[in-house]
Amino acid sequence: MDFLEEPIPGVGTYDDFNTIDWVREKSRDRDRHREITNKSKESTWALIHSVSDAFSGWLLMLLIGLLSGSLAGLIDISAHWMTDLKEGICTKGFWFNQEHCCWKSDHVTFEERDKCPEWNSWSQLIINTEQGAFAYIVNYFMYVLWALLFAFLAVSLVKAFAPYACGSGIPEIKTILSGFIIRGYLGKWTLVIKTITLVLAVSSGLSLGKEGPLVHVACCCGNILCHCFNKYRKNEAKRREVLSAAAAAGVSVAFGAPIGGVLFSLEEVSYYFPLKTLWRSFFAALVAAFTLRSINPFGNSRLVLFYVEFHTPWHLFELVPFIVLGIFGGLWGALFIRTNIAWCRKRKTTQLGKYPVVEVLIVTAITAILAFPNEYTRMSTSELISELFNDCGLLDSSKLCDYENHFNTSKGAELPDRPAGAGVYSAMWQLALTLILKIVITIFTFGMKIPSGLFIPSMAVGAIAGRLLGVGMEQLAYYHHDWGIFNSWCSQGADCITPGLYAMVGAAACLGGVTRMTVSLVVIMFELTGGLEYIVPLMAAAMTSKWVADALGREGIYDAHIRLNGYPFLEAKEEFAHKTLAMDVMKPRRNDPLLTVLTQDSMTVEDVETIISETTYSGFPVVVSRESQRLVGFVLRRDLIISIENARKKQDGVVSTSIIYFTEHSPPMPPYTPPTLKLRNILDLSPFTVTDLTPMEIVVDIFRKLGLRQCLVTHNGRLLGIITKKDVLKHIAQMANQDPDSILFN
Repeated sequence: MDFLEEPIPGVGTYDDFNTIDWVREKSRDRDRHREITNKSKESTWALIHSVSDAFSGWLLMLLIGLLSGSLAGLIDISAHWMTDLKEGICTKGFWFNQEHCCWKSDHVTFEERDKCPEWNSWSQLIINTEQGAFAYIVNYFMYVLWALLFAFLAVSLVKAFAPYACGSGIPEIKTILSGFIIRGYLGKWTLVIKTITLVLAVSSGLSLGKEGPLVHVACCCGNILCHCFNKYRKNEAKRREVLSAAAAAGVSVAFGAPIGGVLFSLEEVSYYFPLKTLWRSFFAALVAAFTLRSINPFGNSRLVLFYVEFHTPWHLFELVPFIVLGIFGGLWGALFIRTNIAWCRKRKTTQLGKYPVVEVLIVTAITAILAFPNEYTRMSTSELISELFNDCGLLDSSKLCDYENHFNTSKGAELPDRPAGAGVYSAMWQLALTLILKIVITIFTFGMKIPSGLFIPSMAVGAIAGRLLGVGMEQLAYYHHDWGIFNSWCSQGADCITPGLYAMVGAAACLGGVTRMTVSLVVIMFELTGGLEYIVPLMAAAMTSKWVADALGREGIYDAHIRLNGYPFLEAKEEFAHKTLAMDVMKPRRNDPLLTVLTQDSMTVEDVETIISETTYSGFPVVVSRESQRLVGFVLRRDLIISIENARKKQDGVVSTSIIYFTEHSPPMPPYTPPTLKLRNILDLSPFTVTDLTPMEIVVDIFRKLGLRQCLVTHNGRLLGIITKKDVLKHIAQMANQDPDSILFN
């Protein structure tokens, strides 16, 4: 009996920091599905098993949606409470944030609805007064102290328990979805620590968001739940389909945008996205959004903190300032990517990288000290964006809505354009300072050893710039309504310009400039605001920002971080325009040692073990003989090691001199010779091959479309060499005048 007829535990699995074989994984899944379908005709029990197997994908999506939505709700509520903790505490229950504390108070006035006797600032608690310079200093000191405490806890937990919990997570998830294996990146510890430290990092007041890391959290949920189902636990390609859907659920709960989440997964993170995954992503995003809506973390029956509705339509002329915002977004995106990557490279290559705790504490201290005096930097970034998106109405008491009241109140809640009051001018100066601080501090914050998202800081930069431009346009229209550009559509006392809309367009432009998202960005933004009629301004700004940013640098922030970290990721969107051939890239080159191969029927166990110990290759081509070099197949290093170890333990008589056969039948052996070892079952009999004269643009396309990890090069059926995914990446880097040695897992 051939012991290999039974599957060996471990064969078909992959080592850490290796690329999966998509073709083999898809083939194994088809075989498994075919077997279940054939058996389902034999008995009722087999039919039930077949139905449950088909339904398991939908059940998994349901569980991912429920878990992602629940964790997002928990993170939102905790972050809101801990952010307010920096400024004071609720005496009727320390677990209430400021808004909830004052909800049921009988002593709240409309003008000061966020102040009530039950909410005490730290100066009231410590020195029993809120007035005077000493009270201000006490509040200032407590604000900075809480920020440092939260940041210290976040970086310490990440460093001690889950180093993979830092950063945004999206560059690594893109790499994992392309077929790369980073064990532990989507594990239980990473999920627990990322959830806790994400709350701490956001609450510390650093210029970061929780939206990007929520994608990582959702993917951790998906990966952990995959282990409950055989179909996904044992197949890496199937698991990546689930992770694509989990990424959609993550964006769905981050922004309250289920459709935007699906499009984000399709446009930005997924490598392989079949139609079946599209439906399941939609279902997972829907369940996640419904779960978050049921938890209602913001207490406004909405999925997001900054839901707004604008009452005024936009005019065709306004496309000009919207495009200006798009140009600003593209310039900011290109500037941010270059400076942030330069800083991250400095962190990697200097002593700075050895002191992550000190770096986080210094950046937090600088942020908190500069943030406290300005009310717009002191508030959480999500609340700032909400304030900037807001369309001023009669009931607004914000400084941004402090206009001189030269209007007719008979129009209801809508306000016409009117002259800005002292509050608006004061707010403009504060917002200009906030813009400078956000631009500078975000560069140093993103990439530190704590969970840090980029969506919210980028949107904040754009929203501030948009609001400043919007108020400027509004005042221009008020004082010069007789100008040719205004008189056709904006009469005096009419409600023409909506500054909140400019903030929304600016937010989309800056986020697009940094991430290079287009379609998914526009959908996320209109799902955020509920404003379908504002799709054209959003599209104009998103496309302009992408064009401007692409003109200054082709990579988005996530692709730039993938390249910085040396992940083996083959970008599907880039074209290969060079006229090289497979023979120019393959190994061995002309003066290199010969390719290491195995023969199908003439090598002993000892020969193979020697080759394994002397090389680090992931696999070996199998040929008929060294003289003929006719290709038989390809065998993976890991499978060889496991199979030989298993044979030595379980098969009687296998010794170092036993001959290994990759053929279907082994010839009869003379008496007293050791038993042979048949390893045909672990041999890939249909490895991908190209001829030596195949253009590299076709080879690159094959690697992208099929997710290959290696491709063999032949000439008239004779094996010449091998091209691996890393060889392709190094060649692309070389053609772009970059350092080819940067393409390895770092």
